[in-house]
Amino acid sequence: MDDDKRGCYDDDRVDHHARLLIVQTPTIRQVITAGRRLIQLNKHAHYGRCGLMVSGPARTGKTTALTQLGKTIEVIHRRRHSHAAADIPVIYITVPPAATPKMIAMEFARFFDLPISRRGNITDIADAVCGVSIDARVRLVAIDELHNLNISTRAGAEASDTLKYFSERIPATFCYAGISLERTGLLSGTRGEQIAGRFSMVRTGSFGQDKQWTALIAALEDSLRLHHHQSGTLIKLDRYLHQRTHGMIGSLLWLIRSAAINAVLDGTEKITKKALEVVDADITSQNPHPPTR
Repeated sequence: MDDDKRGCYDDDRVDHHARLLIVQTPTIRQVITAGRRLIQLNKHAHYGRCGLMVSGPARTGKTTALTQLGKTIEVIHRRRHSHAAADIPVIYITVPPAATPKMIAMEFARFFDLPISRRGNITDIADAVCGVSIDARVRLVAIDELHNLNISTRAGAEASDTLKYFSERIPATFCYAGISLERTGLLSGTRGEQIAGRFSMVRTGSFGQDKQWTALIAALEDSLRLHHHQSGTLIKLDRYLHQRTHGMIGSLLWLIRSAAINAVLDGTEKITKKALEVVDADITSQNPHPPTR
């Protein structure tokens, strides 16, 4: 290749390794199965619909599981309703820090790109969001970073009530994800009892040094696009990779993605233990005490 074509080719490979493969881990499969089951259970429910929570330490794949559930529901809906191009079967929002009821409503409005003024009344915003959701035949509402909801404050408690209001107005299944949700107070008190009675929970955690961990590494290695990398190199380093990442999938992805990008940029075209040692892992994985399930 000439320099220009080689530069474009390498840029494409850097992009590929920055994204890298999303591996279907047992947790992702569990979340997808539970989410699809709840959607069917809620199909004809007019009130008291059930929901799902994904909870666990940081870097254990909560957001990945939530987004993969959303993508799965999106694909299924598009296949079954191929002529309904205007449908929006999945809503995805994140809870902003110190969220208030209006902030929650505005996040929904931003997702739909609704032309709503910041001075708008929360009731009007909520009505507009619910109306569009019904028209768009929303089936799943995925809400990430729920740990940002501080229900010990009045604003946080009212924001929690706003989410409940949306869940009653929008005929869809609600799925929450956040860090250690069972320890945030979200499930305590009168509000918590109601949530706990309607939601099931999938807990994420770090991988043990077992066959699942080895299979995860093998799948990631198989997705590499490096010209001099020898297949099986990373599998032989499974103990080292577990030591570096404490078995956390987020940290493993960070490490391998970074090493793969370095291999393209410096021209070595392979990942070795020496190349992995050059990469600075995230702070969490450097903690000597890994998070427990």
